[in-house]
Amino acid sequence: MTVLDCVYRLCAEFGIRIVDPRRYPRIGETRAVETMARILRRHGENHLRLVLMTLAETANNKALLDEVGLWMASDMVCARGAGHIDEAWLKLWDAMPVGELQFMCQDLRGLVPQRHALNGMVYERIYRQFGPNADQLDLLDDRRRP
Repeated sequence: MTVLDCVYRLCAEFGIRIVDPRRYPRIGETRAVETMARILRRHGENHLRLVLMTLAETANNKALLDEVGLWMASDMVCARGAGHIDEAWLKLWDAMPVGELQFMCQDLRGLVPQRHALNGMVYERIYRQFGPNADQLDLLDDRRRP
């Protein structure tokens, strides 16, 4: 089985439709096949499966199946560790406004790579949920959402 065969199989498994690269994808569609192939070559099939699960099986994240969104999710899976991708992980991704964060990152285009800006914004929320002080209430925290 080739790398591309594996990408197509995993996309089918998660209900992700691959569209023509010249067409703008809708929610649940992607044209970032080569991005997924690079992630697969670099990290393996199980890692790509966790990335796709993180995006395709959580609320409001099926629009992030582009190069920036896929690499960001891959980076976050690496940061968290595959052994810690569980129900709590998916619940956090359900609550995070990742699409909104990616939209805000566009203001930084040309100044900061989009992937890195989005990584920082998402990691901050993951750290709040799973970091060393996650179980402590911060009364000075002005955040209302995860």
